[in-house]
Parts: sequence; C-alpha cells; structure tokens
Amino acid sequence: MSNDWAGVFPAVTTKFTEDDRLDIAEMERCFKLQLDAGVDGLIVCGSLGEASTLEIDEKLEVLRTARRVAGKRRQVLLTVAEGATRRACQLAEEGARAGADGFMVLPGVPYKSLPEETLAHYRAVARAGGLPCMVYNNPVAYGVDITPDMFAELADEPLFAAIKESSDDVRRITGIINACGDRYRLFCGVDNLALEAAAMGSVGWVAGLVCAFPDETVAIWRLWQQGKRNEALAIYRWFAPLLALDVSAQLVQNIKLVEALVIGSNDRCRAPRIALTGERRKHVETVVAKAMQTRPAAYRIAAE
Repeated sequence: MSNDWAGVFPAVTTKFTEDDRLDIAEMERCFKLQLDAGVDGLIVCGSLGEASTLEIDEKLEVLRTARRVAGKRRQVLLTVAEGATRRACQLAEEGARAGADGFMVLPGVPYKSLPEETLAHYRAVARAGGLPCMVYNNPVAYGVDITPDMFAELADEPLFAAIKESSDDVRRITGIINACGDRYRLFCGVDNLALEAAAMGSVGWVAGLVCAFPDETVAIWRLWQQGKRNEALAIYRWFAPLLALDVSAQLVQNIKLVEALVIGSNDRCRAPRIALTGERRKHVETVVAKAMQTRPAAYRIAAE
C-alpha cells in the first residue's frame, strides 16, 4: 500500500472531440504538460473531469491514457464517483485491472447518505479495488460530510491512505489531525486554500487551475516546502483571482476556458454542461488577460 502520496496532484479535465467522443490525443498532450512541469501524480475522471457524464468504459480509457503518458514516473488515481455502491465497486475492480495506482473515492452521490451508509460505501469500494484510496470529503458540493470522528472510525482499514479535504473550512485539517494523528496523508482540495491548508499540516494539493498553469502551481508548492514562504506567497497571491474560478458550480467550464486561453486547448464540455458564453465568458477572459499581463517572470522550479 502507498503511504507516500504528497505534493501536487492535478484533477485533470477530460477532453472531447467536436462529435463528443474522447479526445485521446489532446489528453495525452495536456497530461504530458503536467508531468513535464513536475507534478507528483494525476487524478482522472473526477468532478473536474466530468465524471457524471462518462460511461465506465470511457473512464477506463481515460485512465489508460493517463497511465500510458505517466509511465512509471508518477502515480495515477482513478476517481470512483458512482451513485450505486455496486457500480462503484465494479469500477474499482475494473480500474485496478486497467492500471490504476489507487482511487479517489466519493460518496454515493447524489444520494445524501447517513454516516453509517457513507462508511459502508467507502469500505466496500476500497475492498473491491484492493488499492490505496484517497477519501474525498466535499460536503459543500455533495451534502455528505465525513467528520473527523468518522475518519477515526475508518482508520482500521489500511487501504484508506489519504484524504482530500474540501469542506471549505481549513480548521478541519486540525480537527482530523487531533482525531487521527498522522494516520492519513492530508490533501487540500480547494484551490484558493492550498497554502492555508499547508500551514495547518496538509501534505498535498489536489489542484484544478494547475491544468492551465502547471509550472506556477508546482513552483508554489515546492517553494513552500523548501521554506521559501515569501516567494511562494508572492506567486500564490498573483494566482488568487484564477484560483477563485475553481470555487464555482461552473468550475469545469471556467477551467476548460482558461486551458483554451493559456495552453491552446479547447473548452468543449459534455452536456448538460455548455461552454461559457456572454458575461460569464467575458469575466473569465478578463481574469486571464490580467493574470497574463502580470505573470511572474521566474516561476518554474525544475522537476527533480
């Protein structure tokens, strides 16, 4: 079992062709940009990866694509986000066979499960896949809160390796550490709380805007870890208006548009999502234009 997950793990977007099929070539290009910048792992088919619109065979194909690009350099986690525990277990089993190094697991959304149902779901999925799991806690988006006491209850299952904490309350990091000690690797899942969470004890950042700005994201994290706090904060503060685009019901459309503007990708989404138009699009374009005008000149920390 892995107990060394840490650093920047992009929650990558899923790319589509004009006829709404998986755009494998574009995903290969975008995943490579992440790896070349020195990210520490990849997470595919999450909320940002439009998991709810993907068929199981498509999720496995995205996983295989990431696995092929990452090779042995970095770990690849497959997100398990299924409404039925049975289907989640099936995906975990097939994902393990398709080469996943582990899973990021969500509750059985959209159902708002009771605490005992939530814990049973997670245990079933972990055992079905047989690989290390990152437990994704996002009560703001999904209405299911995994409390520090619940994490303490899950601690007897060795497959639970890490937590993606996205409650939007940085005090939760302290709460989990007080309840569970160093049992879990703690990751921040809210882009504009990453350094705040790091100050409280998180060891990783499941990032979104990294999809368009991998070099800056990696630089922020590494500078912070090296104790170069002022340098990290300078980039982080520049990044803040962009990072705020991750904290939105339209995070997928926002980030895909930023990718289109910054790395020459496209902002195609799968329905019911539609690429931004009108004032929403203009807002993102304005934020990006301002950021590009003031982009730090020296931001890259060479990959080790």
